Amino acid sequence: MTRMPAPAYPDATAYPDASWTPDTTAAPTAEDFARRRQVRPADPVATMGVRAVVNKMGLLRLSPGRHEQELKRDIEMVRRNFGGLRQVTVVNPKGGAGKTVAILLLAMTFGQKRGGYVLAWDNNETQGTLGMRAQQDFHSRTVRDMLRDLGQFQGAHGRVGDLSQYVRSQGEGMFDVLASDESATGGEMLTAAAFAEIREVVSRFYKLIFVDTGNNVRAQNWQASMDATDQLVVTMSARNDSAETAARMLDHLEQSGRQRLVRQAVTVVSMPPSRKEIDLPAIQEHFAARTRAVLLAPYERLIDSGEPIRYGGLSSATRDAWLKIAAAVAEGL
Repeated sequence: MTRMPAPAYPDATAYPDASWTPDTTAAPTAEDFARRRQVRPADPVATMGVRAVVNKMGLLRLSPGRHEQELKRDIEMVRRNFGGLRQVTVVNPKGGAGKTVAILLLAMTFGQKRGGYVLAWDNNETQGTLGMRAQQDFHSRTVRDMLRDLGQFQGAHGRVGDLSQYVRSQGEGMFDVLASDESATGGEMLTAAAFAEIREVVSRFYKLIFVDTGNNVRAQNWQASMDATDQLVVTMSARNDSAETAARMLDHLEQSGRQRLVRQAVTVVSMPPSRKEIDLPAIQEHFAARTRAVLLAPYERLIDSGEPIRYGGLSSATRDAWLKIAAAVAEGL
């Protein structure tokens, strides 16, 4: 019995509804298949404000307005691939300069817009407040407990589930907190070696680490955090004393060979309820000449209350402002 050779291509007449037609000149390649990704994307359509309402009515097809375009650009910057672990360190030796708030709001913003794998770490040499301003978890362990138990993370030991005994999940914030010792009299000062050991462990589980710092620039753990920093954030209230302390700290960093860290820094000025009796132009001018960007954080009553901060409780103006700050930080990563 003679066998007929199999056809080189399916018989198109056998599939009358099929849109595919065989190309008898050459077999398709993977490149042909991949070219579909090169098709020009659809023009953006407004999804916010009056323009979005008009689009829903079907009368017109309006593109996003300037504000929506800026928000999308900021989100894209925050979401981009940084190519590995990155550390953002927030500094100002003066108390009440907004360091803890900046850590929380940056971690919240990156967590919300980017996803998990974000850690806020209170590297205060004494009693810090990050754990107090964050949402509480099922435990109250701190960096001291983790330092005591580091042996269980040595070598290949330790899983992300084990780490949850020491970090505090922030729920809707989509990030975790590693709190400092919350006892005013507990323990000795953290050493540079202790900072390095803790960082080695947490770097296995997080892609982005935000480090809160204390008020002593001579402390070993403060200096160690500077050496590991990829992006510096300088915070201050819109007051001359807060700004002058930050300026002197930048002098110290430059004198210790960290000029590039200073030049690439982002400055964040937290605004008071009223702009009366503040010399904002002088502050902006000075830090614009020394750092890469100067951005204003609007006053927010929830933040000023001292209570734990929830992302959903923030005003839209505050969320947008901190997204802008986060995008500036991400640009340096």
